Amino acid sequence: MKAGMSRKTAAKYLRQDNVMETRQVPHTWRTREDSVEAIWPLALAMLREAPELEAKALFEHLTDGRGDAIKPGLLRTFQRRVKSWRLAEGPAKEVFFTQDHPPGKTLVVDWTGMNGVGITIQGKVYAHKLFHAVLPYSNWEWAVRAYSESALSLWGGLRPRWNGWAGCRRRS
Repeated sequence: MKAGMSRKTAAKYLRQDNVMETRQVPHTWRTREDSVEAIWPLALAMLREAPELEAKALFEHLTDGRGDAIKPGLLRTFQRRVKSWRLAEGPAKEVFFTQDHPPGKTLVVDWTGMNGVGITIQGKVYAHKLFHAVLPYSNWEWAVRAYSESALSLWGGLRPRWNGWAGCRRRS
């Protein structure tokens, strides 16, 4: 046959009303006995106490004194059981959002009040702010003294100096 399947399989598909329907009913019952049932209650108690435990180390710890009750070949089964427990009942995963900084698209600016730092000139507190700018893609940053958070200080912090950017450096 040119389709790459046997005649019996092709005849079976031709007899079906809907070719995409599945014939087998998925079952929810166990087909084998639970092979890690002997150690699972202890493992569950230890995982609830310290959820960061690795499944392999926990399996080795629990099977040390058991002799032939648990076979070493059941490690993968145990790891699957621990994984499904972590998904269902384990600690919540930390949510984070990746940040993409394409070159030339983003500039981050901020003004920082420097009054509390204690800079004095002839015994008087020097009241000023610091304009700080960072290019996130390359991590180039610079800072310029500013007296207020205004468009004028923004322009003053962004305008180039004739001898290059004042206080410009690359963060590592």
